[in-house]
Amino acid sequence: MQDAPDKSIRAILTFLLITFSLSAAFYLLIIHTGKIGSGFGLYVTGLMWCPGLSALITSRILNRKISLLGWQWGNTRLQVWSYLVPFLYALIAYSVIWAVGWGGFYNHDYVKAVTDNFGFGTLPTAVTIAFFFILGALYGLPSSCATALGEEIGWRGFLVPELYKKLGYTKTAIVAAIIWALWHYPILLFADYNSGTSACYALSCFTAMVIGLSFIFTWFRLRSGSLWTGVLLHGSHNLFIQMIFTPLTADTGNTKYYVDEFGAVLPVVCLLFAVYFWTKRHQLSPPQQAIDTETQ
Repeated sequence: MQDAPDKSIRAILTFLLITFSLSAAFYLLIIHTGKIGSGFGLYVTGLMWCPGLSALITSRILNRKISLLGWQWGNTRLQVWSYLVPFLYALIAYSVIWAVGWGGFYNHDYVKAVTDNFGFGTLPTAVTIAFFFILGALYGLPSSCATALGEEIGWRGFLVPELYKKLGYTKTAIVAAIIWALWHYPILLFADYNSGTSACYALSCFTAMVIGLSFIFTWFRLRSGSLWTGVLLHGSHNLFIQMIFTPLTADTGNTKYYVDEFGAVLPVVCLLFAVYFWTKRHQLSPPQQAIDTETQ
């Protein structure tokens, strides 16, 4: 049975109030040091778990079952695609960057550091890169998903289904994107969560990317009924962008304006992917039917 409109609004506002209240302490700690990696990474890990904790607390306050957050695995095919989609849009974005010369392939200093760290010695560079890529793609995923889970319990587990009750797919994706982006702004503006461009430029690129991602993440969440698609999407995105493609890209002068989450290329590719998933919105269950399914 669908919640009354005032109950739905109350749930969303309660969740957001708790999320930003919990996040405030970690904002202050990260901003104080100026680095998201400070505190041996525990500050940013704590921050990423604030939405998830908020979803659990809000569910408790509203006497809702935790099972309604979407813990079921759902369709395995959708889960596999959740892992692959970030790899595909990252591969397209960085292929463009390397081909045009906005960034170089590959970063010799980084590959040398990888070679020394893994003890590859005189192995051909191509073998080193391939081994690192495969190992990172497989074994880097669990740790990346562990931190992403905190955000996804909140954003896709709680917030997206709650918004979908009232707004439908398109508006849900946009509103969720705005909230998701705003939540990142303090560490983007006042710490080092950027690539060294101006705050206005980084903010614009990051926001455009998040809007694109939100259409993708929202589609998978509503299509699968599972928050694990969000976890895999988020974990895979962070893994391929932050740990593989960006470090492998050599600086050719103005590379920071094109790479990573704060450059111009990835947002464009993500928005194109968003358009594709928007055209598939007819495959989603209507809000009432999706809610009835989840509450059974």
